[in-house]
Amino acid sequence: MADEDEVDEELDEDGEDEDEEGGSSDGGGKKKLFIIIGLALLLVIGGAAAAYFTGLLQPLIEMIAGDGAAEDEEAIAQDAIFYDLPELLVNLSTTGRKSTFLKIRIALELEKPEDVPVVERVMPRIIDNFQVYLRELRVEDLKGSAGMYRLREELLKRVGAAIAPAKINDVLFKEMLVQ
Repeated sequence: MADEDEVDEELDEDGEDEDEEGGSSDGGGKKKLFIIIGLALLLVIGGAAAAYFTGLLQPLIEMIAGDGAAEDEEAIAQDAIFYDLPELLVNLSTTGRKSTFLKIRIALELEKPEDVPVVERVMPRIIDNFQVYLRELRVEDLKGSAGMYRLREELLKRVGAAIAPAKINDVLFKEMLVQ
């Protein structure tokens, strides 16, 4: 009988081991399921974010939002007021003996017609801010579309500070010549 008790104890131990393994494989299955669901959610959210930031969702967003946004943009474009600044001629910062000049004509896009007198009143300040900034530029600063973008943003910031209560929408280059 002692032999049978030993066999029964071995079977019980083996049975318990199988139950423990079965329990761990069931827990492992749940873990795998959670990982798969998490990865799927991450993929869907990442794909949606990528589509949004690349502009692929823009037609869908406009369709859902309706044509109200497009009508607002058209109304702003129709109501835009453009104010031409006088032509500016400045010498650029150079290291050599040869002088390099920049000739530029700029138009300001104002938000409303009531801003025109404000711009005319502070015109000397606007011209001074532009002259000071433009004289510090180098020819390399104006190269390429990135250089033009930086120039536009800096001039927009300077004119916005000069006509502080009024709002300016954009700085437009009508002519730009580097010689």
